Amino acid sequence: MNIKTLFATILTLALFTTSYAQTLDKAKLDQLFDRLAEKNKAMGSLTITKDGNVVYTRAIGYSQINGTEKKPLSTANRFRIGSITKMFTASMILQLVEEGKLKRTDTLDKFFPQVPNAKKITIEQILWHRSGITNVRPQQNAQGNVNTLPMTKDEMLALIVKATPEFEPDTKYSYSNSGYQLLGLLLEKVTGKSYEEALRTRITSKIGLADTYLATGNIDVSKNEALTYMNFGDGWKPVAETHPSILFSAGAIVSTPHDLAKFIQALFDGKIVSKENVDQMKAIKNGELSGMEHFTYAGKTFYGHTGGADNYGSWLMYLPEEKLALAYTTNAKVFPVKDIVSGVMDIYYNQPFQIPAFESVAVSTEVLDKYVGVYSTADAPVKFTITRQGTTLYAQPPGAGAAVPLEATAQDKFKLDNGTAAGIVFEFDAAKNQMTIKRSGGQRIFTKDK
Repeated sequence: MNIKTLFATILTLALFTTSYAQTLDKAKLDQLFDRLAEKNKAMGSLTITKDGNVVYTRAIGYSQINGTEKKPLSTANRFRIGSITKMFTASMILQLVEEGKLKRTDTLDKFFPQVPNAKKITIEQILWHRSGITNVRPQQNAQGNVNTLPMTKDEMLALIVKATPEFEPDTKYSYSNSGYQLLGLLLEKVTGKSYEEALRTRITSKIGLADTYLATGNIDVSKNEALTYMNFGDGWKPVAETHPSILFSAGAIVSTPHDLAKFIQALFDGKIVSKENVDQMKAIKNGELSGMEHFTYAGKTFYGHTGGADNYGSWLMYLPEEKLALAYTTNAKVFPVKDIVSGVMDIYYNQPFQIPAFESVAVSTEVLDKYVGVYSTADAPVKFTITRQGTTLYAQPPGAGAAVPLEATAQDKFKLDNGTAAGIVFEFDAAKNQMTIKRSGGQRIFTKDK
């Protein structure tokens, strides 16, 4: 063995040993979640499993708030998981394919001929979000509130039938909740069972998920279901809940991080659908997704899905090579979920990571008063009203009810965390009487009205 080969062998062994001996810094994970809780930046529950065994679990915040009475969240609390529901729906559709009750190439007209382009749309195209089926939602009522009202499945189907297709089938990719709602209706038609019953017999009872089911009514705290809240710096406020009948098979499942981790482990172990179909679910075609999303951390590719509804958020992912699963559910998005998960992964893999301080910059009332006013732009028929209460600046977006507090990051810069990766930044130029609003999609300049 020459010296180069010997060196390479020693290096490989050293790297392998380091990886094998890697220990999880649970204290640092605790520090991260302690800080999130202390600064009211999140409420939720996290579970990490390896080889099906829990290596870390933590819950912070509250499941129910009544004035000064607050019920702490626990790892037993159940959350609405939003679009992670689509992984369950896709799995059950693929089970029907394996049972010979469906073909991927079956066209929609066999089941719902009244849907536009039904003769051209295949089951596979719906799974891959390539059907052209437009996302539809119920019309607002007289009070402008619709999401809290229940919707029948016939009403859901009627909305989909009435909508104009977004594009011709298989010509584009466009994420479609309505497509996955149709898959839920199709599942019921083929099996002769409700989606709720199919979920129970085909997945939850099969692999032992005691805390996973389809929500059919309002959040029930007696079942350990967590209510959802929002915090803009002035305390936790309840958020109106979308009726689960509107979300159905695209987003209405309730679960816990423990059950979600168990689900994705069983899925990749071939206990729900064949491993060939799992490969189909996690495949990428021209950058497009099917039943799963892809995430990259520490140079490793994870598979799973995210979800959100009202101020709920959820994140589920799995690394097959290490049999590593992470599941995070939240009932209060403030600091972006994406950043929380990224921090958890940095800590897990011993990457450099600094616990966020979440410290605001102090700005004098004299400076804040220079920013107060009504701002408009020629680019759009909207106005923002900026006010001050004490040492806090508030922004009232057009059409919004209450003004929301802004957090100062510099003497002329303020941010509004809205649960996304970037949030919204307000930058003021008092000399020009201008305010620039920046977000991931770009920026827009507003001028203070005289």
